[in-house]
Parts: sequence; structure tokens; C-alpha cells
Amino acid sequence: MAKHEHPVAAFGWAARDSSGHLSPFNFSRRATGENDVTFKVLYCGICHSDLHSIRNEWGGSTYPMVPGHEVVGVVTEVGSKVTKFKVGDKVGVGCLVGSCRSCESCANDLENYCPDTIATYNSKYNDGTTTHGGYSNIMVADEHFVVAIPDSLPLDGAAPLLCAGITVYSPLRYYGLDKPGLHVGVVGLGGLGHMAVKFAKAMGLKVTVISTSPSKKQEAIERLGADSFLDSRDQEDMQSANGTMDGIIDTVSAIHPLQPLLGLLKSNGKLVMVGAPSKPLQLPAFSLLMGRKALGGSLIGGLKETQEMINFASEHSIVSDIEVIPMDYVNKAMERLARADVRYRFVIDIENSLKIAA
Repeated sequence: MAKHEHPVAAFGWAARDSSGHLSPFNFSRRATGENDVTFKVLYCGICHSDLHSIRNEWGGSTYPMVPGHEVVGVVTEVGSKVTKFKVGDKVGVGCLVGSCRSCESCANDLENYCPDTIATYNSKYNDGTTTHGGYSNIMVADEHFVVAIPDSLPLDGAAPLLCAGITVYSPLRYYGLDKPGLHVGVVGLGGLGHMAVKFAKAMGLKVTVISTSPSKKQEAIERLGADSFLDSRDQEDMQSANGTMDGIIDTVSAIHPLQPLLGLLKSNGKLVMVGAPSKPLQLPAFSLLMGRKALGGSLIGGLKETQEMINFASEHSIVSDIEVIPMDYVNKAMERLARADVRYRFVIDIENSLKIAA
């Protein structure tokens, strides 16, 4: 069915069930519509949400599933009404390929909060056909949901910006934690955390990395440019920093205590969750009341803000720290990702390693 759903042959790797094992998969893409951009996929980042999705750890997964929402490549065809792109342009697609375009969120360039968003994979287009992601040779998307990648950014390192990058950039902007001189903590030094450090430093902030892994201190400070490091399991270390931070970006997806983090905040400080633990966290209300502190959340960004983020990254030479892998290494990469054994993002070299099955 997938091979004949649309007129354009496509090829990728897909999961067939909740084992999450990925293998070669023939499917199809729609023909380039009047508002569409078609591009050859060159690289695709591996997001932790890809792992959750192929294993159905969040529920709602449908198979076969071609994951991938950090997709970059070069335009091969544009529709007759496309105005922003031309053949040969470097482009990317992130987590969204559609929204209602008429609700209040969409009107305010917040397509990411539209109740009718269409995800890049594991979702349905308005015609009922299945969306498939970037672990594939070609992509087709409405130009509204495509971003331009400046020539100054290497495509492999830019791919993770489309999810990891915007996930931390958006809350820094929205919660007013982007003012030079502010002190921001970053909880967790993984795919999201290392991007948060880079963007925060480029914004002129003082940055403290907060981690359960003291072994990451040298890397956080000497390699990524953080100003200081806190071992979150060292009570004396944490106590010494109480009341010093204007905000905290919490990137951790594992269960962890919030009270020590709230203690680090100044009065009116903000703790922003961008990680997604699978179970509810305990919220100590008294820790919020003392100091009029706020707990918030954030989820990627709209298309306008995503382009803004890409442009900011270009101006400040910000890319993800990556390990480029061939397509046939992807299952091993998923195993390593589950163990947090990557610094800091896997990126699949689609162009040079995706071999189309006979």
C-alpha cells in the first residue's frame, strides 16, 4: 500500500512494530503540488523522540513508520506558486509539515501549538495518507513549513537545529531569558543541553551547567564555554548556588527532583521544562511560593521563530556537536542513544549511505 499511496517512488528505513527495529522500506511521496517544495535529503538528525516513537513508548505509534524530523537537503523541484525557494536552495524541515493555518496559534506564528498540527512522521495529512520522515531519500512539504539553511552553516551540523536547537532557543526568547548578563542554568548536557549552552552564551548570558555527571564538568566549561558547573547530587555544591539564577532550562527526560532546582532561582526566577519525563514529577508548591517563582514549559517553535533561530545560529556559527553515521548503523545508534552514549547528536548521512533496495 505504501508504495502505491502516491505517484512518486521513495525509499527509506522504517520500523514495522514496537521492537523499534528499522529496516529498508519502499514507499511513496506525493507529486510536487503548487505550494510544495521537493528536496533531496542529504542528512537527518536522530532525535530522542524518534527512539520513543519507534518503540511506541509514548503510545499512539502506527506502523510502518519512517522517523526523522531534523531533515536537511537541496531543493530539486518547486510548485508553481512557491515564492520563497528555488531549485538548488539548501533547506530543512523540522517537526511539522502542516497545521490548520486559521486558528489563533497559527495566526500568531505558533503553528507548533495548533490543535491540528501535522507531524513530520507518525501523523496523517488532510487527505488521510501517512506522513513519513527524513530517514528517506526525498521529502515533499508545503513551502510554509520549509526553512532556508544559510550557506554558512554545514548541513550535517545544522540538521539538529530543526528540533534540538529550536526547542531551547524558543524558551530562552519567550521567557525573557535572553538578556545579556542574566544567569541561566542548563539542566542536563545532552542533545538539548549542549545546544542550550551554545545559544545562551551567544546571547551574552552567564551559564551554569547542572548535571548528575561530574565527569562532564571539563567538557561543559572548556569545550562548550559554560561559566560554571554544578553536580546536582552534591548538596553542598547545590546549596552554594541557591538564589543565584534568573532562569533554568531543564532538558532532562528522566524522573528527577524539582525542589533543588527551584532553590537555585532568584525571586521571580523561572524554571522551564523542555524535557519530557514519562511519569509525573513532584511539584513542591511551597518552593514556588517563596520567591514568586514560576514553572513553565515549551515545545519547539513556530516556523517564523525557527527561521529566526537558524539565522541567529548562522550569525554566531552555532551548530550541533554530531557523530555522522551511515544508514545501516541506525539500529546500533538507537541502542547507544538509549544509553546516552553520544556526544551529542547522531546525524545520518542519507546521501552517501542510503542504498535503495532492488
